[in-house]
Amino acid sequence: MELIVATGNAHKLVELSELFPGHILRRPADVGFPDFDVLEDGDSFIANALKKAEALRRLLGRPVLADDSGLAVRGLGGRPGIHSARYGGSPDGSVKLEAGERNAFLLKECEGLQDRACAFVCCLVLSLSEERFFVVQETLEGELLRSPRGQAGFGYDPIVYVPGYGKSVAELSSAEKNAISHRGRAAQRMAALLADLEG
Repeated sequence: MELIVATGNAHKLVELSELFPGHILRRPADVGFPDFDVLEDGDSFIANALKKAEALRRLLGRPVLADDSGLAVRGLGGRPGIHSARYGGSPDGSVKLEAGERNAFLLKECEGLQDRACAFVCCLVLSLSEERFFVVQETLEGELLRSPRGQAGFGYDPIVYVPGYGKSVAELSSAEKNAISHRGRAAQRMAALLADLEG
């Protein structure tokens, strides 16, 4: 099945494409909508993913996949959470930090924090019609490091440590990350739903 993914993030599309073998994933820009964007003003990952999925499905009139994900730090009351992509920038979103700058901002904010437990969260929504959609949400639990480690991955990957592997997420191989990550786990469940629908 060909699915248009409600994202402009090339890294995210590559990662998702690896997680949905047998399916073709494209961005809105690939089908003539380079300016597709949705204001992510929901109060949860599910709300934002649903909003993006519905907006894109209405625009295209075909099945779409949307993702909303982020990092929740327990000692910060769950921040940055749904604001992960815009964390540390201006409140109106007009100024956004690069990934390395966001990581540095978060680590600075967490200096002296004793409870460094955190979790990556990923919500995937497959929207088939206004009345028919499927939602999956998964996590990858870890600990916030005090400085970045590793060169792979993207986003907050270099500052999240996975105790079971003794590595940061950015030090995991692609296969390791896909097997245990929040997005990998959510994609496994969504891929099973897709297989059932196609069967």
